[in-house]
Amino acid sequence: MVKPLADSTDGDVYIYMTDIHRGFPYQWPGSTPEEKLDLFKQKIAKQVDQVLQLEPKYQDNIVFVPFNEPEGNMFGTGEWSYNRISWLSDPRDYFKAWDDVYALIKGKLPDARIAGPNTSVLYAQVKGYLQHVVQAGTVPDVMTWHELSHPEQVRESVKRYRQMEAEVFAGTKYAGKQLPVNVNEYAFNYHTSVPGQMIQWVSAIEESKVDADIAYWNIDGNLSDSAVQANRGNGQWWLFNAYGSMSGHTVQVTPPYPGQNYTLQGVATLDPGKKQARAIFGGADSAGHIRFENVPAGVFGREVHAWVREIPWTGQIGDSAQPEIVAERDVAVKDGAVVFDFGSGDLPRLKESSAYEIVLTPAGSGTLTAPAPKLWERSYEAEDARYTGGGYSRNGPEGSPADVSKFYTSGRYDVGGLRTGSDGVLDFTVEVPQAGRYDLGVFANSLNTFDRVREQGPTNVFVRVDGGAEQELFLPLGYKWVVWDHADTTVELPAGKHVISLATRSLDGAKATKGDAIVDRIRLSLPNPAAATSIYEAELADLHGTRPSYEDRHERGISGSGVVAVGRGQSATFWVYSAQDAAASLDLKLLGSGKASVTVNGVPVTDARRGSSAATVSLSGGINKVTVTGRSGTPLVDRLEVRQAAGALAATVYEAESAQLAGTAKVSQLSLAGGKAAVTGVGGEPGNANTLTFTVRAAASGTYAMRVRYSNPEQSAATHYNPDPLARHADISVNGAAAQRVMFPHTFHENNFWELTVPVGLKKGENTVEFSAAELPDFDGTTYASETFPGVLLRSQYAPAIDKITVAPYSD
Repeated sequence: MVKPLADSTDGDVYIYMTDIHRGFPYQWPGSTPEEKLDLFKQKIAKQVDQVLQLEPKYQDNIVFVPFNEPEGNMFGTGEWSYNRISWLSDPRDYFKAWDDVYALIKGKLPDARIAGPNTSVLYAQVKGYLQHVVQAGTVPDVMTWHELSHPEQVRESVKRYRQMEAEVFAGTKYAGKQLPVNVNEYAFNYHTSVPGQMIQWVSAIEESKVDADIAYWNIDGNLSDSAVQANRGNGQWWLFNAYGSMSGHTVQVTPPYPGQNYTLQGVATLDPGKKQARAIFGGADSAGHIRFENVPAGVFGREVHAWVREIPWTGQIGDSAQPEIVAERDVAVKDGAVVFDFGSGDLPRLKESSAYEIVLTPAGSGTLTAPAPKLWERSYEAEDARYTGGGYSRNGPEGSPADVSKFYTSGRYDVGGLRTGSDGVLDFTVEVPQAGRYDLGVFANSLNTFDRVREQGPTNVFVRVDGGAEQELFLPLGYKWVVWDHADTTVELPAGKHVISLATRSLDGAKATKGDAIVDRIRLSLPNPAAATSIYEAELADLHGTRPSYEDRHERGISGSGVVAVGRGQSATFWVYSAQDAAASLDLKLLGSGKASVTVNGVPVTDARRGSSAATVSLSGGINKVTVTGRSGTPLVDRLEVRQAAGALAATVYEAESAQLAGTAKVSQLSLAGGKAAVTGVGGEPGNANTLTFTVRAAASGTYAMRVRYSNPEQSAATHYNPDPLARHADISVNGAAAQRVMFPHTFHENNFWELTVPVGLKKGENTVEFSAAELPDFDGTTYASETFPGVLLRSQYAPAIDKITVAPYSD
């Protein structure tokens, strides 16, 4: 984990050293206080030794956190504490332990960075901690504490800490210095995944000029409620993508209610070199007056080009497409200001669950990027729908500013009743402006471990339009109740009023719901045919070694406001969304002379030049990294156009049950697998021969996209509030060559299948593709978690259940 983070961002990894213990509060072994601390020091020494095995350039990216929330754990009053004396009332034992551990870490790694005290809030006693560490010479390299209540507390605590620090450091060798601060746990369930909530935290953290890390409240491997499924992100992921795209320096933001929680808040930047200003804001369900003042004429001229985009909430584990264009226009700078009024004209009212992004550049001479992706959209709350039949429940209120431990839910209520044995029907009355094929998203949830859900997995319901046009829809699973995802389909609707029903029995009575689901809302939208091609502007891309140009001398036909010259070794990276693992047409609009290379997710797909820059590519479902790198001359990148092209790359399906099985690998009957069967039991203890081998034919030698349809039910017993799903791995070997290791995230049930695209190199003709797995060793490469923690499942021995693979050329 350290290497890819450090290579891409030079970011830090904070090691919570007490997490070596199970439970929360941590189960700290030892029969006496002295034995507890001695055993813990041995574990700390081992963790430092592991870091010492990293290359020296990566050791600098590590920050050690010896104690986590010590006032409620090791140096609190509970059963597992040091001696049941809280350091908040008597700090002597904690201070001695801190000094001992500090010396231990620095003794092994003198340049190590250590963080503390890592309390659950900024207690007044932290001032005494500062006084001690200054006197003892054990001052942490980073000051850490947690803010889990509300965003405004960040501003208040940072201000209070800086006052403490200045008073304690006065007259010492630290006088005038400020330690780096990392609020290394922030936000709660109500906030995470919701762009309109998280932007308020981002605003407070940015304004306070500290670092911060989202708290780990839920499952591992999902980037603190940002990543969903395999390679997909929710609205929060796209919010942080927009935040990460900001460059230059921050500028003052004056919200309507400065620092007040759950109101319109934001962050803004100005980059004079790129000639761009960016603002991200949100958190209000209202009209909005957004005003850029003191717009520098020397940077932007008398007119700017503006993109306005919405980053919607798509559920805690709901996949999200790229931010949607709300409006795009050239705007005159009047009296040094540019103004946008939401809720009037062609800008919609703000939604409190959404965040919004505005990017300003010089006006340039380009045309509009693209039309809005939707012609119309509405949401309908389940608690407002009509329910008939038995078993109905109206659940809530769910999360709110007054109860941030609960999950965010649209309208604060949801509806139950669609379950095994029910005769329930949930009717939504909708009204649409014109005839067409509408996208329907049902925001729903089932707990994957719940009794009624265990048998089948996803809960099936029957979608009807005006009592007919029935289709079966499988509602999504989650790791807890009230964790929202969306199941998507399409419905044909004439203009006017209609009733869209979710029913537990098919019209002919032959089928019925299995499982148990709750429903938050439905979302109905009419796609804009003119926006079938997604357009990504180069001037808005992530640029390396180059800047946009907005000069009027560029040729006609460009879109947006400008172009980007990518000289040799310079690059522009686009984050491209695909709804499915499928083929798409990528058309890179180039001007000027010269050549550029294009990679998709690190795989070279084409060399582009003016007039010859289109390629058909196998995209992964979700987020794809498309990088354009200059090779020769001076190619000018205008934009990247992406259009779905299903079937454009010939694909062959290979069912797992028809492949060669060895050892304990077996065919299992699973109702939602293709052919109702999948292969399980691949893997096991080290040295096993339990494998699955496909024979695959390739028309030509080259790189192919192997789309693996899989399920992964592996879940360890949780010891506290975190459900503990495990990623399974498969070692995939082609033609007996060295295997590549691929991780397959948890799908919440063996009968719940997702797809993951794996690039593989095939030779012309017949190839063998073997899936194997085994329990992976510990960091030392020789011991295993099953030996160190007997009875505790930390890593799976098995590959996922494989339904099928689909093999297509990676590109044309």
